[in-house]
Amino acid sequence: MTQRIGIYPGTFDPVTLGHADIIRRGAKLVDKLIIGVTTNPSKNPMFTPDERMEMMRGEIARLGLDNVEIQGFDALLMKFAKHVGAGVIIRGLRAVADFEYEYQMAGMNQQLDASIETVFLMADISLQPIASKLVKEIAIYGGDIAPFVAPQVKALVEARVAEIGRKGDY
Repeated sequence: MTQRIGIYPGTFDPVTLGHADIIRRGAKLVDKLIIGVTTNPSKNPMFTPDERMEMMRGEIARLGLDNVEIQGFDALLMKFAKHVGAGVIIRGLRAVADFEYEYQMAGMNQQLDASIETVFLMADISLQPIASKLVKEIAIYGGDIAPFVAPQVKALVEARVAEIGRKGDY
């Protein structure tokens, strides 16, 4: 029997409880789920790719998932998917704006390789507003990010903010 392999790609800068929800649920749909930690300089990353992969390893350990592995990549997603033998790309949706972007990406990816399907998972309603970009912004301005990330991720983000400097103190 062929193993069903899925990829959940992203920058995960930092990994949030929303990401963890999609990972937990996505891992149930495939035999092996590869978390593809990618580079995206346009997102102004707070953490290096290696730091994000290490952060994700901690999150996977916290979730107790044994069919999930983490791999970094800096390539076209469809080439990476083919390289690891994935037949499914898992994407999380939070809002209509996500859908429009993801729908376009899924269409382009299908044009590149129609043998690889994209599956969308709706974010849990309580986690829909969470975005890594907003988590970083809240942390930089001294807000509490505990409701949005796991405790070990909170500590890493706060340590990084201490290094780069907080903004907006009154």
